[in-house]
Amino acid sequence: MNDPLAREPLACTVVIPCRDEALALPGVFSTIPDGMNVIVVDNGSVDGTAEVARSLGAEVVYEDVAGYGAAVHAGILAATAPLVAVLDGDGSMDPADLPELASVVSRGAATMAIGRRRPEGNGVWPWHARAGTAVLAWWIRRSSGFGVHDLAPMRVCRRDDLLALDITDRRFGYPLELMIKASRAGWTVHERDIVYRRRARGTKSKVSGTLLGTWRTITDFARVLT
Repeated sequence: MNDPLAREPLACTVVIPCRDEALALPGVFSTIPDGMNVIVVDNGSVDGTAEVARSLGAEVVYEDVAGYGAAVHAGILAATAPLVAVLDGDGSMDPADLPELASVVSRGAATMAIGRRRPEGNGVWPWHARAGTAVLAWWIRRSSGFGVHDLAPMRVCRRDDLLALDITDRRFGYPLELMIKASRAGWTVHERDIVYRRRARGTKSKVSGTLLGTWRTITDFARVLT
């Protein structure tokens, strides 16, 4: 990392929404940066996700309402640090990328810092999911000038700023609503490339891994756009 501030511990809570990610969490926690506490939001797991998370030192919050947005919102409410980071719990992203993003927000260089996924190999990111993300990001850039190329599965912002946006989607439309409302609120954004890896063996995507997940995502995005 070129930025010395990125090596300093920052008051940041990492929120990890999870459903059946017990097999992935040990790998995720192996690179959690020093000084960042973790809240794992168990969103209806049946594989012992909560127990594994707790054994790794995380605070566990339970959210009974199914949905990515519901889980993220529960974690944000439970967080106490001024900065909050959000990333998936499937092992596809490296938490070691978080300090640089957190540093950008902490020093006021941007309101939100996000990771732009760069797949490390073929087949890591299904073509239909990647194409859909590219189209939505293009629409956001074109309609608002908000310079994003991904829907920020890894992101850092100030907790108070995020709550002030009043994001209401509790399903897969949450990231899209976040981008739209952040652009309208005049947020600035810093985007950097992050490596996007294959998710941990034994876990399954809730979005692109099934036809039902893909369909739910499409309908959730459509609802946000209307």
